[in-house]
Amino acid sequence: MTATQFTTDEIPTDSDAPFQLENKYTLDVAVDGSILAKAGSMIAFTGDLSFTGKGSAEGGITGFIKEAATGEGTPVMVVEGDGHAYLADSEKKVQLLELDTNESITVNGEDVLAFESRVSYEITSMDSLAGMFAGGFTNVYLEGPGYVAITTHGDPIVLEPPVRTDPSATVAWSGTTPDVDVNKNLSDMVGQESGERVQMNFDGSGGYVVVQPYEEHVGQN
Repeated sequence: MTATQFTTDEIPTDSDAPFQLENKYTLDVAVDGSILAKAGSMIAFTGDLSFTGKGSAEGGITGFIKEAATGEGTPVMVVEGDGHAYLADSEKKVQLLELDTNESITVNGEDVLAFESRVSYEITSMDSLAGMFAGGFTNVYLEGPGYVAITTHGDPIVLEPPVRTDPSATVAWSGTTPDVDVNKNLSDMVGQESGERVQMNFDGSGGYVVVQPYEEHVGQN
């Protein structure tokens, strides 16, 4: 996996890989066993597949996004069987990644579409942001080997640290860990936090950060 994967125009793929792009908005997954996907993302399938929702945080498979006010989240589903599942999320562009062994990426929970069952993952929240943004911020740490599909509103840009980003526009990062800075000189704008007031600060000289040209808030497509 390299940062250039986010800056290359994606076209439909034709290979033996289990995850392929049907088009820039749709993921074609050849299921032979099981994969994990965002619930509600299936738009079509062929073959003999079953879709089972999971909702237990304690069990390790949980909603990608936990809403602070309700404790509810967007559930994950397990896709099992033998066939092809076609996945999409609100016309967002699909970014397909292949993680090598020990390679990892942390993704905003709203932006995870699917990943192979062999990919290790951990769902975490940023406590420093949870009280500032409606619903808080939940991230999914994914470690290879295996395929991962994430989504972005429009074409993302990839930046190298040091860089500061708007949390609502930050999709993913790898090889770097953010701190949260608050500009106390700016008041809340339009009743909610903004990237001008609250920023994710990626320091150091390694890794990369993926940012989309869109401010995405919890529960908003």
